[in-house]
Parts: sequence; structure tokens; C-alpha cells
Amino acid sequence: MIKNYKTTLLGLFLFFISLPAFAQPTQTVRGRVIDFETKYPLIGAKIQIFTADSIAGLRAITDPDGAFQIKNVPTGKHQLEATLMTYDPKVITIEVISGKETVVEIPMMESYQEQAEVTVSARKKGEVINELATISAQQFSVEETNRYPGSRMDPARMASNFAGVQGADDSRNDIVIRGNSPLGVVWKVEGIDIPNPSHFAISGSTGGPVSILNNKILGNSDFFMSAFPAEYGNSTSGVFDLKLRNGNNNQHEFTGQFGFLGTEFLAEGPLSSKGKSSYLVMGRYSTLSLFQKMGIQLGTDAVPVYGDGAFKFNWALKNGGAVSLFGIGGKSTIDIMISEQTEYSAEFYGEGDRDQHFNTGMFVTGLNYKKPLNEKTYVAATLSYSMEQQNAVHEYLYGRSLDSTGSTIVYDSLGQILGYTFTTSKASGFFSINHKFNRKHLIKAGINADMFFFNMIDSTRSPVYNSTFTTRWDFQGSAVMIQPFIQWKVRLSENMDFTAGLHSQYFSLSNSISPVEPRLGWKYRMKGNQSIFAGAGMHSGTQPLYTYTFFQTDANGNRVLHNKNMDFTRSLHTGFGYEKMLKKSMSIRSEIYYQYLYDIPVTVEPSAFSLINMGGGFARFFPDSLQNTGTGYNYGIELTVQKYFDKSFFFLFSGTLYDSKYYGSDGVLRNTSYNGTFVTNLLAGKEFKLNEKNTLGLGFKVTYAGGKRYGLADIPASTVMNEIIFQDSLFNELQFKDYFRADLKISWRKNADKVTHEIGLDLVNILNTKNLLSLAWAPNLADPTATPIAEKQQLGFLPIFYYKIDFKAKKKE
Repeated sequence: MIKNYKTTLLGLFLFFISLPAFAQPTQTVRGRVIDFETKYPLIGAKIQIFTADSIAGLRAITDPDGAFQIKNVPTGKHQLEATLMTYDPKVITIEVISGKETVVEIPMMESYQEQAEVTVSARKKGEVINELATISAQQFSVEETNRYPGSRMDPARMASNFAGVQGADDSRNDIVIRGNSPLGVVWKVEGIDIPNPSHFAISGSTGGPVSILNNKILGNSDFFMSAFPAEYGNSTSGVFDLKLRNGNNNQHEFTGQFGFLGTEFLAEGPLSSKGKSSYLVMGRYSTLSLFQKMGIQLGTDAVPVYGDGAFKFNWALKNGGAVSLFGIGGKSTIDIMISEQTEYSAEFYGEGDRDQHFNTGMFVTGLNYKKPLNEKTYVAATLSYSMEQQNAVHEYLYGRSLDSTGSTIVYDSLGQILGYTFTTSKASGFFSINHKFNRKHLIKAGINADMFFFNMIDSTRSPVYNSTFTTRWDFQGSAVMIQPFIQWKVRLSENMDFTAGLHSQYFSLSNSISPVEPRLGWKYRMKGNQSIFAGAGMHSGTQPLYTYTFFQTDANGNRVLHNKNMDFTRSLHTGFGYEKMLKKSMSIRSEIYYQYLYDIPVTVEPSAFSLINMGGGFARFFPDSLQNTGTGYNYGIELTVQKYFDKSFFFLFSGTLYDSKYYGSDGVLRNTSYNGTFVTNLLAGKEFKLNEKNTLGLGFKVTYAGGKRYGLADIPASTVMNEIIFQDSLFNELQFKDYFRADLKISWRKNADKVTHEIGLDLVNILNTKNLLSLAWAPNLADPTATPIAEKQQLGFLPIFYYKIDFKAKKKE
């Protein structure tokens, strides 16, 4: 495989450098300037783009719709400056390529006081989009994070580079924020909560091996890690608030990409010649499964098959309003056929006794309306419908043994021992209104409403031949969740902001209510481009939905939903931080935090079990009777040193020291499963401009973090359950060696006339470091006396190749 990568790379490299490099290509830069708080279009804003060849800059003035256009901008990275009387100036970095127009949206903050003249000063890069966020928030910049090595173009893996964030597993994109379980993470699109946007997603989880989201459809988004604004609820960990970008409403453009992770195509352009509407559609299919269909041998029959797509149709209205129809979805399937294996492997672990068929799918579609009613008031509303489904069948190999050679599996027959289908559908509505009373006071209020529909069926039986099936889930029903909120922002002075808000939520399935969740935030900007900030908030969240409907049978044979009345898990977040801008594009930021978690479900009988440890991996869990009496806490300190990619170089250092502990129902203080105690990331990248058309990019990433937690295996219990069961005595008190991984990324981009080519190679775990993930139950058929416990390793060396082309259709004159 690696040899093929090298051959392909060399061929494309020779093709690129053989093309002549004449005059530098140019492209059009367009955009819209709006008020940061009310989204109202700003007329008369002065736009300047400063290039290496133009000291005065390329200029434009925004029209009544806040729109501007500048033609013949040379390819490359440039500074774009927006100025308008009574507004703080804004400077952003744009990247212009020949194959696509550059389209930007520039929000500007109204000045605290009237200004006699506009003075352009250094402005902070990376500011979040939400106007009410003051602490523990990061802007997710698609342009910036696309350059992060080892991220596989996955938004969740990109976010794991931020301070306080850690991926739980190389094979999955679960997000661990400040020691919290990934269960507490919420994904949002256009104001509504969406199902887990991952292929091969286990019920109740928030991550998976491959993301359904594609960064090509995303605009800059917000990532919240603690004490988030009042509009966000049903989360005790973090929120990923995703923004879908609009298609180009002026020019038809196309993107094609072929690579290890998928073959994809994207198209965008205007829906009419008037330029007031646009479309964006894309699709992706797994490349490995395409190879398999062509008869190419891949060395394994367990090839993951997945496909996903997305669309957004946008119609512009007067005065900056818009109506859009959007959708995201994907399906995946994998068949692990042990019965067809010709050679026995000890790496089958405890699942080497069965064939497994696993299928998942999700989609969300919705209608979104945004409208500035006037210069002071802005409304947004979304109606949507979503669905997620998981389906699995396990077939047991009866009479399994090794043949006389001791290397080949033989068996007598196959028999189904497990089957389940979980389907959750949801109709959702969101409404919010922003009103700016004056320069100092802003209020935002709204409501989220969700109607869930459940259809869950699951049955299993012992692998003993001719045993009977036992039903564990058989539930059809519905539930409602309501989340109203209100938040106020006041600018106490030119340099000081204060926010206060209230959130509430109700969930009908468990009759849980959190009547008042206060949220507070404060930020003070000091001399020398320094600022300090603080925040606090109360938060609550539901448990994985399938855990409410798992039943047991009482002495009279009646089905009892013994965990249906589980309450919310609740948490109190506090934090304090400091930030200094060293230059226009470089900053140092540090935060300290403390979080207290309570009302965590733990077993009624004294044990180490707590839902605080769930959420990672590929297995569901089947808890006994639970009660909301568990507690836990997280505290830590974070440091980020970042040089944004504004010219040709970037770097990011993020480091976190933290502690994450909990109490089970036995009253013993233990480490949570996500308490690695530290995590550090160092990333850097540099682009080398070889000539007017060709650019070489190099980047690296190093991650060093505390090892995974584990305990002592209970061999008798593990033998009965055919999976590893840990003793309570030392649960999570043992730790694997520290995690280390180095990644390298190489890319080549050529801006030809109206076409941009790019090839890249992402070398994940280039040193092939043997990091440990967990212990696994692994009875050895070849040697039944061997210890039935094995160490599962994290991902080894993985080269990921891609080729991308951006081009535009010839525009009719």
C-alpha cells in the first residue's frame, strides 16, 4: 500500500511541475458585512484587501445588502480590512485560490462610543461567533483546522487539538472535554440538536470511527467546553455548534476528491441568474469498498462500507434575511465474518466465536429562517426532522475448534444469538430573538422543543445450543423535551462585558425537570492587548436514551422499566482565564476550572459502577437498577500558545494538567475512566511558495498524554459473560504507559487557470508507536491454559492519501 502511495504521489508531483508557471492567477473575493449582534447588513463599509503588489489595497464599498465584490485578487493569503464609522474595525486573513471564489461573511461590533474617526488596531483572530460567549469557547475555523496533521478531515478529531480536549480512542472520534465522558457532548446544527453524526455509531454514543460531517460544507463554527451561554442545554460537558455554509450564489463551482477515507464530489452555485439564491450538494462513498467491488484484494473481508451526503439550498430575502433548506445524512455497514477466516488469530479476542453484522444510519433535514426585522432586532427559527438507527445480528459458531494443523478454525454450524434494532426519530423546533436596546444592552431569548419517537427491540440467548431467546428491549413510545432560555449582555464600559442568563429543561419520559439553570460570564480587556475573563453555570443532561427503556422481569413475569425514572445528571461549571495578544496573529491563553458533577446514576447495590465512565468504545451497557446519587469532580489548568495561519506559518501548543474523580454507590473515591491527568499537543505547519502557481505545505503534530485507565480482571465473571469484567477493588486505579503519537502531513497545491489541484499525504503515527487502548477478553483456542486477557493496541502507522481538484464552470456573459 505504501509503495502505491509513493508511486501515485511521484506521478502527480511530476505532472504538476511539468506544467508551465506563467502569470499569477487571480480570483474574485466577495462577501457580506453584518452587525455582530443583530446580523443586520451594513451599508457603506469600506473593504480593502492588501496584497504584496498593492500598498494601497484593492477596494470596495458595501451596498444596501451589506455585499461587496473585488475582482482580480491574486492567489495567496492576504489581509482583508473592513471599516465603518461607529463600528470597531475588523481585519481577517483570507486565502484565495484559482479554482473557487473566496466568499466571506464579516460581522462587525458596534463601538461602545461614537467615534470621530476610525482607527485600525490589532484585532483578535479566532473570536467565537456566538455574541454571548465569554469563557471556555473556541472558534472552529475550517481553514485553520484543515491543516492539522492526523485529523483525517474530521471536525471532532480537529477539536481534540484544543487545550482541555482529548480523543478517547485512536479508532474513534469521541470528544473528552476536561475529563468528562463523551456522553455529555451535544452536536447542534442551525440551532437544533442532531443525532450522533458518525458512521458505525453505537446507541447512546456521540462519536464513532468515521465522521458523517464533511468539513467542505461547514463554515466557521463554535466549540464550547464549559459554562456555555444559556441557549445551550442538555449537556454537562461541551457543545459543538456547527454552521453550514451557503453555496456560491454567483458562480457554479465543483470539488472532487479521491483518497483513502472516501471518494467525494461537491457542487455549488446560483439557483437563478439573479444571484439571490444558491445550492450546495455533496456526496461521499468509502474508497475501500469501491476497491472491493472492483475485485481489488485488500487483505481483509471486513471492509467498512459507508456513504454520506449533505445539501443546503439558500434563498436570500430583503434586508439580510434568508430561508434555507438543509440536510445531512449517512449510512454504514460492516460484516465481520469469522466463519470465513482461513487462519486463526489470537487478535479475534472474545468476539472470535461469532460472525457480526452491524449497520447504522442517521439523517437530519430542516428548514431555517433568519431575518433582521430592523437594525435592532433579529429572529431565527428552525423546523427539522431527524432519525438514527442501529441494527446488529450476531451468529455463533457452534462446535468451534482448530483443525489438526492448529491454525484453521472449524465449526459445526452457525446460529443467531443476538439481534437488535434501535430507531429514534425526532421532530424539532427552535426559535430565538435578539434585540439590541442600544450599544450597551443586548437580550436574547428563545426555546428548543423536541418530540422523540422510539422503537427499540433487542433479544439475545446463551450460546448453549437450542437455548431460548430472552427479550431485553421491546419499547415503542414517545417523549418530549422542552428547553426555554433567556440571556442578557451588557457592555459595562468600552473594555468590560457582562452576561447573565437562565436555562430550563423538561424531559417527559423520566418526568425530569431542571427549572432554573443560571449562567454568568464576565470579560475585561486591559491595556497591552490583555484580557481576563470568568464564568459559571449550572448544566444538566439526559442519560443515553436506550437506558431508560431497558427492562427486567419481576417475580410475576411483568416487564419493569427499572431505570425509566432516572433523573438528569447535573454539573456546576466554574472557570477563570487570562489572554494576551502578542501580535496580530499570535496569542497566549490560560484557563483554570473546577466542575462539580452530581445526580450521576450509580447502582442501587454498592459498587464501582457509574455512568460517568460510559460513552467510549463500541459496546452498549446493560445496567442494573440505578439511582441518581453519584458525584464527581474535575479541575485543571490549561495553556494555549497559538500562531494563526495568516501568512505562511502556523503553530499551536496546547497543554492541560487535570484531575477527574468520582464516587460510586460504594462511597469509594476513584479515577474516572477519562482521567489521564495530562495531555499536550504541539502542531506546526509551513507553506513554501515555489512560484506564482505552486505551493508546498509541510506540517507535523506530536501528542503526549497520560495512558488509559484499567483495573484487575474478574476471571470467573469474565468467563461467564464472555467479556472482560473488572473487579471493584482496583477499578481505574491502574494505568497504561503514557500515550505518544507523531503525525506528518505533506501537501502540494497548484493554482492553474480556473482550476486548483491539491495532493496530500497524512502520515498518522509515523513512528508506529505501540500505544495501549484497553484489556480484552481473549481465550486462546490454540492454548486454553493461556491467560485469557490480552492488551488491545491503539492505531498503528496509517498513511492517508488524497487528491483534490477545485474548478469552476465557464460563466455565461
